[in-house]
Order: sequence, then C-alpha cells, then structure tokens
Amino acid sequence: MLSVLLAVGLLTLMIAWGKVQPLIAFVIAALVAALMLGMPAAKIPGAIEKGIGDLLGSLVVIICLGAVFGKLIADSGAARCIAGSLVKRLGLGRIPVAMTVTGFVVGLPLYYNVGFVLMVPLIFSLVYQSGRPAVALGIPLLAGLSIAHGFLPPHPSATALVAAVHADIGKTLVYGLAVAIPTLIIAGPIFAMSLGHIRAQPSQMFRHTEVPDTELPGAFNSFATALLPVALLAALTLLTLARPELTKPLAFLSNPLVVMLLSYAVAIWTLGLARGKTLPQVMQSAQEALREIAPILLIIAGAGALKQVLVDSGVSAELGKQLSQMPVPPLLLGWAVATLIRICLGSATVAGVTAAGVVGPLVESSGCDPNLMVLAVGAGSLMCSHVNDSGFWMFKEYFGLSLKDTFRSWSMMETLVGIFGLLFVLLLSVLIK
Repeated sequence: MLSVLLAVGLLTLMIAWGKVQPLIAFVIAALVAALMLGMPAAKIPGAIEKGIGDLLGSLVVIICLGAVFGKLIADSGAARCIAGSLVKRLGLGRIPVAMTVTGFVVGLPLYYNVGFVLMVPLIFSLVYQSGRPAVALGIPLLAGLSIAHGFLPPHPSATALVAAVHADIGKTLVYGLAVAIPTLIIAGPIFAMSLGHIRAQPSQMFRHTEVPDTELPGAFNSFATALLPVALLAALTLLTLARPELTKPLAFLSNPLVVMLLSYAVAIWTLGLARGKTLPQVMQSAQEALREIAPILLIIAGAGALKQVLVDSGVSAELGKQLSQMPVPPLLLGWAVATLIRICLGSATVAGVTAAGVVGPLVESSGCDPNLMVLAVGAGSLMCSHVNDSGFWMFKEYFGLSLKDTFRSWSMMETLVGIFGLLFVLLLSVLIK
C-alpha cells in the first residue's frame, strides 16, 4: 500500500509541480511502482506496453468517433439548435434538472466514455446559449452517466458482479434505480450549486461555432441525429434483455464501435451532404477533432500503463485478501474492497470486476442480499477518482481545468456518489428486511 501511495504521490507531484507531460509522468510512476513492488525488471516494460495497448485498444476508436461525431454536430449548428430548443422549452432555471435526467437516461445504455464524448458538445452548446458556468452545468449530466455506469446492468462491472454473487438482474435494476436516483440528486444538481466559481477553458474543438440562423438544421434533424447512437444502443440493449436468444445475433450491431460508426455515417449525410456541403468540407471537421483529441488519448494511455503494473504486481488481490479477514459488515466490506482497488487502479470497471472475486464467497458465507452487494460494490468502484483514472483526465482536459479544480469538482462528485450510494444501499437493506 505504501508503494502505491508513493507512486501516486510522485505522479501528482510531477504533473502538478514539475509540469511533466502526463504520458511521461505516468510511465515514470509505473516504473517506480513496479520496482518498489518487486516486479522482475525484465517484465516491467512488457506490463507497461500491455497496459497502454489494452486500454487504448478498447477506447481509441470509440473516443475518436465520438469526437468527430460531436464536432460535426457542433460545426453544423445542430448542437446550437438543440441547446436553443432546450433553453426555450425548459427555461434557464430548469437546465440543471434537464442535464441530470439526460445524463442518467443516456448513461443507461451507453458505456461511460462513449456517453462522455457524445454529450460534451451539447454541454458546451448549452453553456454558450445560457451563459452558465461549464463545470456547474456539466457535473449533473456526468454524474448521471457515472452512476448508471457503476451501479446498473448491462454495464460491464455490474453485469460481472451479478454473475459473481448470483444476483437477480431484474431485482438489481429495481434496487439500483431506488439507490441511484437520490444519489444522483445529491451528487448532481445539488452539489453543482457549489461549483459556480470554477471557470472552464474548454478545448477549441467545442468552442461555439457561429452558424447563421438561416443555415441551422431543423430541430428534428438535430435531435434525431445527435441522439441516434443513444437510441440505437438503448433499443438493442432492451431487445437483448427481453430476448436473450438474440444476444449473439445482435452482438455485432450492438457493439458501441459499430453504433458510433453508423451514427457518424448518418450524420455526414443529414448534417453535411444533404445540406449542400461537400465530403471534403465535412472531413475537415473530422481532422480538426482528431488533432484536438490526441493529447487526451496519450493521457489515457499513461493511465493504462500504471494500472497494468498494479494489476500484475498483485496489489488488488492482496488488498482484497486482507480486507476479507476483517470483522466488518458484508455490504460495507464489499464497498471498502472496491474503494481501495479503485484508488489503486483508477478504473471503475476494473475495481468492480476485481472486487467480484472477493465478495462472491463473502455473500455465500454471510447470507447478505446479493443484489444489494452488487450496488455496494458499484458505489465503492466510483469513489475517489484521481490521477490514475482516465475519466479524471478526460474531464480535466475537455473542460480545460487545473488539477486543483478537477479534484474540487470531478473527484468530489465521484466521492459523493460513492458515499451516498453506500448510505442508500444500507438504508434499503433495512427497509426490505
């Protein structure tokens, strides 16, 4: 544990004080952690390369497609049209509530990173339209995405936990909604009220693009195109849940990469070619988006290197083994296991899936409700997001924040989700007895 803390402290010091480029800082921190944890020197470079490759391999195409998709929505004026419609219909006073609901609903079918890159252009369009601080406006939406990702099936962590503890997926969803909604209200719009003083400097790719009102796409075209990937993933997910026998036949179409590619192809037509633009003009937007996204991909790659070193060194397994021997209530113990793994490894999905191996036998021996254990571990897996979490860096870089402001907003929001999620799980366990 001391080795992990020293490595994370070194990483924070290099980036915050030394202004070391994050990818280089991550690799140095990973090397230091591996040596302190006693990994054979010959295996360290391979672990770092594997971590970078594994994390980027699963995210790079989705993030890039999300970026070019979002850039096209912004440049075409569709995002401005959507923002204007929301402001007109809801009024400025209800925008945080609308953002909270949008984030949670979008987060139900979407993997967090996909939802993030899809929704960021809309966040900044509403910022320019309403004049509200970007962080205070974005946190409610991102809290909804995060809670859905950490608590509820069919997201990877929750689904793995349901199988590991032999929970009922239907009950887990019902209990999960009961826990997620009050948690979201606290960590989303209520917490966002304290963030009005934080000023974002968003990436140029999301800055407001002036499109004459006469050239704006129609409201239906804008909403339908922007929400197409959400609608496709939601429909395919619900279909496979209702008809499990269709899971394999629809596996290709329901893959986020395929959905994003199809959605981008539709957007090229509906927001570009069908409105008189040439293909080279549309592709110019994509080139600008990819140039902007490159630094974020490098940061995510670095986070993967540190994560893999900590996994290969056996830190998560050792922490779980030690905690399982402590005289702590099962739900609290499951939450604590996921929390420590999350702090050490960064990834909420990895924390939840890794904790599943520890809490599975614990559920059988203690007799606690397995559906509540899924939620308790999900809450722990979202705790204390910091410099080894790719979500932390995506939020920081997209919103153009300092490390201090990122901790104050993003990390605090995730911690509130973890703490209040656990409290509502414990309350629910009392009510259903």
